[in-house]
Amino acid sequence: MSADATTVTAGDAALLRVEHLTIRFGGLIAVDDLSFAAQDREITALIGPNGAGKTTVFNCLTGFYKPSVGRFVLNLADGPRYLERMEGFDIARAGVARTFQNIRLFTGMSVLENLLAAQHNKLMRASFFALAGLLNLRSYRRAEAEAVELARYWLDRIGLSDRADINAGNLPYGDQRRLEIARAMCIEPVLLCLDEPAAGLNVRESAELNALLAYIRDEHRIALLLIEHDMSVVMEISDHVVVLDYGKQISAGSPAEVRKDPAVIRAYLGEEEDAELPPIIEKDLGEGS
Repeated sequence: MSADATTVTAGDAALLRVEHLTIRFGGLIAVDDLSFAAQDREITALIGPNGAGKTTVFNCLTGFYKPSVGRFVLNLADGPRYLERMEGFDIARAGVARTFQNIRLFTGMSVLENLLAAQHNKLMRASFFALAGLLNLRSYRRAEAEAVELARYWLDRIGLSDRADINAGNLPYGDQRRLEIARAMCIEPVLLCLDEPAAGLNVRESAELNALLAYIRDEHRIALLLIEHDMSVVMEISDHVVVLDYGKQISAGSPAEVRKDPAVIRAYLGEEEDAELPPIIEKDLGEGS
């Protein structure tokens, strides 16, 4: 069935639907006819060995690539958005925020300034593209105060209120990871896409990350789409897991179901075993997936 044959109905409960996604680079098929749904107010994990196509899916979802076939349907209250037809900045305006494998903070700016920079578009609109700001109108002062309040809320949530004025590049690695997530949340997204947020974290920092992501899901009531190699993160906080191998979906279900799937065990361990996937796969599966 072609991607165009799939329709979105008013009763569709999924926030995001990935429909028959295929991504080709010349003769290489990086993602092959992938379909899955990310439900609102749930954490959906996209996992698989190195080279499975996970980050390629994210790059396509957020506008870096265009799909060869298929589409991304973001179901919002005022109607669906077809993200594959949109440029990256419009995808962000639709409410999709993203973090990256390699942290991309503004390292020469303060911690607080990083969170205010995420709200730049909102402040520009409030200032009528600088006019109200230059005139110091009340409407702009109110928007500016709200932006600072939101930034300070997230600083408190990630435990960095006392370091708001230091350069982000001077933070420890784990704090930078959480700051990048907080910056994405300052966009006030409906879908937060996290590309290996636990990469490089120690056990304590991974536990703090789990708590933060669960808080975002439960308190801010948005959807999270997660790429992760750390199975302790995936299995503890995910509501739904999709497994890729060589660009194809090989399994999907709850963490418990996926963990027992022989196809998943074979993809990770190279053989079929009468056992469960270990809760933590310590082998470094690498980046650039």
